[in-house]
Amino acid sequence: MAIIGNEITKAKLLLEKGELVGIPTETVYGLAANAFNPDAVLKIYEVKDRPKFNPLIIHSNSLERFEEWGIIIPEKLKRLADKFSPGPLTYVVQKSKTIPDVISAGQDSVAIRIPNHKLTLKLLSELDFPLAAPSANPSEYVSPTTAFHVQAQLNEKIPYILDGGPCVIGVESSIIDMRGDKVRLLRLGGISKEEIEEVLGEEIEDLLVSDNIIAPGMMKRHYATSHPIIFEEQLDKSKITEQTYALRFSDYADYIPMERQFLLSEKGDLNEAAAKLFSTMRKMDTIEMDFIIAEHFPNIKIGRAINDRLERAASKNLHS
Repeated sequence: MAIIGNEITKAKLLLEKGELVGIPTETVYGLAANAFNPDAVLKIYEVKDRPKFNPLIIHSNSLERFEEWGIIIPEKLKRLADKFSPGPLTYVVQKSKTIPDVISAGQDSVAIRIPNHKLTLKLLSELDFPLAAPSANPSEYVSPTTAFHVQAQLNEKIPYILDGGPCVIGVESSIIDMRGDKVRLLRLGGISKEEIEEVLGEEIEDLLVSDNIIAPGMMKRHYATSHPIIFEEQLDKSKITEQTYALRFSDYADYIPMERQFLLSEKGDLNEAAAKLFSTMRKMDTIEMDFIIAEHFPNIKIGRAINDRLERAASKNLHS
């Protein structure tokens, strides 16, 4: 059984031995391994049943540490890091020789991030290696935002979960590709496209779905519940049953009883909605139902990330 606790020393010793540990971040809980230990990293893929073509993010506590490991940090990245790191922004850069190919799925790039969580930053400062850490859940399922979510899904598969409380942001980090002259947005997340563009003083391109998966979160189907999700505008209301539920932003729909509706923010706060999204989806998954009706959220700032997660969760087609 996976033990839940807050002992950094215990987590450190396990990671040094090549074991996996659940770790908190401000976005979602991660499934961490020594990024310099290919055997430990392979355990991540095995435990998550994650496709090996889907690369991982590596985490440390400063840009200087990444530079020590041979990663070249572009000037644009440093400007963004001054504003957003530690925080929910991941940077894809050129991979150095110190990074095992299993991290990058054999590509010449690597995704790096400095998470904004006191407990995990303390852990990272005491390690001689970065941590590879995708979300701590089976591949394609809803990401965990508490230690107990991790325990419920990976209980017999990992020895320890570092408990840092509920995640404050609740959706994964935004990912941008910093290689080349043009910055590209690869995943919507905790930092909006507009915020990135404001710091850079330039527009960035969208590359949110691609046959060339160079970062996590680019697969068409992801973050899925076991119940089908149908968007409100695609709904044939004659198909609504007594076992149909709704996932909504701030107000109740008039075509389904209130007791079968879950609101993410009664005050209409997108940040609150994002923080509650995955935990609410998990709660709904414990209810016997036919399907979930979802509405699209305001498509601004973190609302775009919420819509992205719901659209991928609703997708019926696995990435080729």
